[in-house]
Amino acid sequence: MKTTSGIKRRQFVQLGALAAGATLLPGRALSEETAAPTLPALPYAFAALEPHIDARTMEIHHGKHHAAYIAGLSAALTKAPELAKKSLVAVLAGLPEVADESVRTALRNHGGGHWNHSFFWKTLIPAADSGAPSAKLDAAITAAFGSMDAFKKSFGEAAAKRFGSGWAWLVMEKGKLKITSTPNQDNPLMKGIVPDTDLGDPLLGLDVWEHAYYLHYQNRRPDYISAWWNIVNWAEVSNRFEEANAGA
Repeated sequence: MKTTSGIKRRQFVQLGALAAGATLLPGRALSEETAAPTLPALPYAFAALEPHIDARTMEIHHGKHHAAYIAGLSAALTKAPELAKKSLVAVLAGLPEVADESVRTALRNHGGGHWNHSFFWKTLIPAADSGAPSAKLDAAITAAFGSMDAFKKSFGEAAAKRFGSGWAWLVMEKGKLKITSTPNQDNPLMKGIVPDTDLGDPLLGLDVWEHAYYLHYQNRRPDYISAWWNIVNWAEVSNRFEEANAGA
């Protein structure tokens, strides 16, 4: 499977599963030193994404929900200390090898939640700085989906139709772009957990758990999805695309 090896070649996360004091993102040369997982600081103020995502939602989402995943991951790793020196990506990709079902479930839920949210925060940026996809990414999106508008429609449908809680993703797999959706805190790195058709290098992810939008949008998930496009950090997504291409 190229996805996992490609991630390792690019040092997708060169950080212990406990490290994560810095954000966990493709192409970031992070320390290999292990340490207790900590909540990564947001690169913007809680109110910086308004009116698209309100400050109170960001405060709770980051300071309560993400923090809870870190606490759960820490607890799980005390029961599997042999995993503490591995990268979080390696832990998530190797979940089927974890024999203890309760530990495996905790790592899946809390490790996935920690990685997903660390990835998500860097996907967001104040609307004035959102920008546009690079020329190469724009061309790849057009080639894969027909147009940027068609891509946004398909991605939005994947996010809106995810029953209950989960995520929508744009990933690259074997040099091709595709849209996937995963439940709960699963992600496209979890080989053996999610279907093979959903695996790939994540470029863009949208959190559609209700805690990500309910204070402002209530049950209007499509409105949240539509507003979210205004605060996508296209420079970051474009960089992830370049890195995925380099490791393909």
